[in-house]
Amino acid sequence: MSLRLLLVRHGLSSFNVERRIQGRDDLSVLTAEGEEQASRTGRALTDVPISAVYSSPLKRASATCEGLLKARGGDSLTPVMDEGLLEVDLEPWSGMSADERAARYPEAYQAWRLHPEELELTRKDGRAYRPVQELMAQARHFLDRLLDQHPSEGNDTVLVVGHNAILRCLILVLLGEPSQGFRRLQIDNASLSVFNLSPKASGGHQVQIECLNNTAHLGQGLPKKGNGARLVLVRHGETNWNRQGRFQGQIDIPLNDNGHAQAEAARGFLESVSLQRAYSSSMTRPRQTAEGILRSHPGVPLTETRGLVEIGHGLWEGKLEDEIKAEWADLLEEWKRTPETVQMPEGETIQDVWERSVNTWNTIAASLEPEETALVVAHDAVNKTILCQLLGLTPGDIWSVKQGNGGVTVVDMPTDPGQPSVVTCLNLTSHLGGVLDRTAAGAL
Repeated sequence: MSLRLLLVRHGLSSFNVERRIQGRDDLSVLTAEGEEQASRTGRALTDVPISAVYSSPLKRASATCEGLLKARGGDSLTPVMDEGLLEVDLEPWSGMSADERAARYPEAYQAWRLHPEELELTRKDGRAYRPVQELMAQARHFLDRLLDQHPSEGNDTVLVVGHNAILRCLILVLLGEPSQGFRRLQIDNASLSVFNLSPKASGGHQVQIECLNNTAHLGQGLPKKGNGARLVLVRHGETNWNRQGRFQGQIDIPLNDNGHAQAEAARGFLESVSLQRAYSSSMTRPRQTAEGILRSHPGVPLTETRGLVEIGHGLWEGKLEDEIKAEWADLLEEWKRTPETVQMPEGETIQDVWERSVNTWNTIAASLEPEETALVVAHDAVNKTILCQLLGLTPGDIWSVKQGNGGVTVVDMPTDPGQPSVVTCLNLTSHLGGVLDRTAAGAL
């Protein structure tokens, strides 16, 4: 049993088009394109049962919510307009163009760009305040109330329609508020992010990012690339052992027919992306996936690396979970509960994987020119360690990130020194059918 949260940002608004600061003011409205985005999001969610709906009361969000629910059709849901979903309060800047803000408030603008959690503004009444810190407190309070109504041990699916900054803050609270977290995320207009919350035996709940900032349902492919280098991270397609739930580790199992079909679907999804380089784990299943994707990118060289091979499960490799449980019940439970503490019998630790996979990732990223995009194809545990590091999480947080077979993740490199990379979108599987990840649960 678990709680599923569907987080949707409002569609394109009039102030978005004009590049004006919206904040908490309610002067901005949906454009015709924003209305179409809301409808497309609703149609994408037609087959997803929804238990309850919460929306920001600001017009651009409430109109998105209304258009989304109308496009789903047949809903008797009445959305709750909740002020806990109001956008960040940028009162001194509201209504300004982005250029005007940069010119009139150069120091504050730099703080917003580089250290938004530390930004301090002054309201018209003379009171100083920190907008992002206030918004984080608002996000905590909203989630506390939501979980009172929809506990993680239930089975509800809750739709939340909000804004860029408040959705980032909700995500950061769910993830334990990692350092520099605000600038590690991207939330585009009408994007869908899916989070699963399940109860822990020790209390609290386990949070899993099923997908982040998915805009594929809008028919626009990947989010627009910024000024820095981009890496497209893909998990290999399905194998028979994924389907059976066997622990693969470093046993070199090839793709099955469905895995080849997933690689082909990823090829079609990434066909229009300009790729200059490609990297793969040296194992067969990611190499076959990369080769499938690169059929649409002839001439792009593929480099195989041992640094991206899957975690070594040692004596667990080739076994089903029940077989492992019969001999290593306590260690298996520890792996599920606190993976960072486990030494695999005759295998690796997650810290071992973290060090080699993150080092390999950083080497690849540092080698790219700002205009370049590289494909990287690896494995479940490898991708999870890389993404945890990029999100500001720890080796103990690997269960917080889902990586479906054939799922696509995009990471954009920063252009400002000292800034974190941006996880632009995570675990997109819409090209495999539907907005939810329906790939095999499997084992690592």
